Amino acid sequence: MDALFVATSAVSITGLTPVDTVATFTMFGQSMLLLAFQFGGIGIMTLGTLLWLILGQNVSLSQRRLIMLDQNQNHLAGLVRLLLVIVKMVILFEAGGTIIFGFYFKLNGYYEGWLESFYYAMFHSLSSYTNAGFDIFGDSLIGFADDYFVQVVTMLLIICGSVGFPVLIELREYLFGKTPHFRFSLFTKITSITFFVLLIVGAIGFWVLERQLFLDGRPWHEQLFYSLFSSVTSRSGGLSTLDMSEIGSGTQFFTSILMFIGGSPSSAGGGIRTTTFAVIILTLISVARSRKEVMVFKRTLKHEDVLKSFFVFAIACILCVVSVLILDITEVQNFPLSIILFEVMSAFGTCGLSIGLTPLMSDAGKPVLIVLMFIGRIGLLTLLYMFRNEKQRPLKIRYPEEKIIIG
Repeated sequence: MDALFVATSAVSITGLTPVDTVATFTMFGQSMLLLAFQFGGIGIMTLGTLLWLILGQNVSLSQRRLIMLDQNQNHLAGLVRLLLVIVKMVILFEAGGTIIFGFYFKLNGYYEGWLESFYYAMFHSLSSYTNAGFDIFGDSLIGFADDYFVQVVTMLLIICGSVGFPVLIELREYLFGKTPHFRFSLFTKITSITFFVLLIVGAIGFWVLERQLFLDGRPWHEQLFYSLFSSVTSRSGGLSTLDMSEIGSGTQFFTSILMFIGGSPSSAGGGIRTTTFAVIILTLISVARSRKEVMVFKRTLKHEDVLKSFFVFAIACILCVVSVLILDITEVQNFPLSIILFEVMSAFGTCGLSIGLTPLMSDAGKPVLIVLMFIGRIGLLTLLYMFRNEKQRPLKIRYPEEKIIIG
């Protein structure tokens, strides 16, 4: 059960684990974790297609449709080139992080040998960029709580991994492309603004809730980095510079909300995704203003996308609430619901932050988190698409409408 749990957590790039990674895994086991990070972070379809191309095989139409679904694309043109760009981008970020951390660890005396320094650097770089949340330091990043350089580079890797490949590709095209009068897509605008607004709100919220608790009496720069890093890692990172059991219950609940929202689509993040949250907020504003259409940046959102957003939100809420109740039963009510809720949100958001419940959980409760990590990584819409009946015919009968009382 523990092996299955860790394997699911690694492939879904969550970071929750019932065992100590350093004390349990040999070099071979850690190498398997690194391989799982790559498959989970880049995507099975992306790596599979790359291998297919290396072997000199053609990508069929059915495979291109799967790639289109995996990368949230609306058309088939240029999918293979898109995947090659993604793989190159991943290698660039991970190699850059490994080189920076490797030299920094060695020159600052964290580790004696170059090989050891670069091994720890590679593991941490891959874990950060893929938002896997695993560490081989033994205490996540608590030992680096005073090292702001490590924290800044780690936060940049986490952000690049969770903001989404489409956003990074458009940013690359804007900075280095040759397209005249380049314009960002509506998806990139909504995703980027929502993502960074949540980062700022998360940092401010953490500081407000903890200023008289965990942060009380600390210098301003410590308060800043604790708040900022906690906000960034709650996107889907899983690494932490503090013990999450030491923060207040209100902060734990606030962090649970951030983990539930998660990262952006087509990224290493989980949860309901930032675009879902943004569309829900925009729809609520439109309804409050008595508008029939949802408009943003001089564009009108498709009614189908609005329905999908509320569908994902509703199913995710039901799924998490049911999971909390099931775990309360399997654990014989030995833990407060607030702690169970935190662990459930961490699993669904593929975040990996933990208050310490996962190692104490019974074998009856672990499958619940395994299912949550799996669903949180692939997404609710993708999961339902797998069970969709393609042969189902549209209804030929249209019934008369009738109003009911709402609210």
